[in-house]
Amino acid sequence: MSGKVKKRKSRNGSSFDNLEIFFLHLPTTIWYVIFCYLPMFGIVIAFKNYRVAPGKSFLYSLFVKSKWCGFDNFKFLVNNSIFKTMISNTVVYNIIFIILGIVIPVTLAIMFSQLYSKRFAKVCQTAMFFPHFISWVVVGYFVYAFLATDYGIVNNIAKAFGSEQWRHQWYQDVGFWRVFIVFLNVWKTMGYNMVVYIAAINGIDSELYEAALIDGASKWEQTRYITIPLLRPIISIMFILAVGNIFRSDFGLFYQATRNSPQLTGVTQTIDVYIYKALLENPNINFSSAAALFQSVFGCITIVLANLIVKRIDPEASLF
Repeated sequence: MSGKVKKRKSRNGSSFDNLEIFFLHLPTTIWYVIFCYLPMFGIVIAFKNYRVAPGKSFLYSLFVKSKWCGFDNFKFLVNNSIFKTMISNTVVYNIIFIILGIVIPVTLAIMFSQLYSKRFAKVCQTAMFFPHFISWVVVGYFVYAFLATDYGIVNNIAKAFGSEQWRHQWYQDVGFWRVFIVFLNVWKTMGYNMVVYIAAINGIDSELYEAALIDGASKWEQTRYITIPLLRPIISIMFILAVGNIFRSDFGLFYQATRNSPQLTGVTQTIDVYIYKALLENPNINFSSAAALFQSVFGCITIVLANLIVKRIDPEASLF
C-alpha cells in the first residue's frame, strides 16, 4: 500500500527498527555488567576466611586457598561491641534525612514556583543546587576553617566579643555534631531534591490553576488541592528510593566532614565508616564484605517493604 513504510526485516523475520537504540545502550550495558554484576561474585568472600596466596591470582586465593566459614563473619559483626551503635546511627540519621529530605525541598519548590520573578527564582535555585557539586573533602576544610580551635572563625568571633570560653573544642562536642550533621546533609542535598520537585510542578497543567483561580481559590488552597496531590507520585518514588538506602550512610559526611575525630565516634560510627575503618586499620576483607552484604540485603528488603506500603495506600504511586 502506497504511503506506508515497510519494516526492515532480517532473514529470520526480526525487525531492525530498534537496532540504533540497541547500539546506543550497549556501552552502558557493558559498563553495568563489568562494574556492577561481575563484582557481585565477590560476595562469597563474606562466607570465607579469605587468605591471600603469594604469587597466585585472586581467584586462586579465593576459591582454593580460602576456606568456607559459613556465617562466622556475620556472627563477628553482630557480636561486635559497636554493632548496635553503628546500626542505630545509620538508621536514625537516615530516618531524619528522609523526613527532612521531603518536607524541606517540597516546601521550597512550592515557594519558588510562586515567585513572580522567574530570574530571581532561577538564581535562588542555582545557589541552593550548587552545594550538591561540592565534594565532602572540600566541605570538611570549610567546616574546619569555621570550627578550628585556635584559628577558627567562630572562636575568633567569640574572642572578639570578649567571651571567656572562646576556645571551644568543637570537634569534641558530641551534642553539637548530632545537630550539625543533620544541617550539613540538608544543606548539601536539598537543592538537588528541590529541582526534582520543581520539574514536577512545572509539568502540572496550568489550566487547573486557572480554573481554581476563577472559582476563587487562594494560593494555599491551590497548593493544598492541586500541587501537593499531583506531587504525590514523585514524592512516593523519592521516598521509596530513600528508604532503600536506609542502611547506607554518606561516608563523606560522617568521616570527612568530622575529620574522623575520635571523640565523635559515638555519633559518626555508621556501617560505611565501620567498613572503611575495618579495611584501613585492620585489613580484614572478610568482615568488611559481611557488613557490605548485610547492608545490601536489608536495603533490598526495606525498599520492597516501602513499595508495598505505598502500593497499599496509593497503587498508582508505587515504584513497581
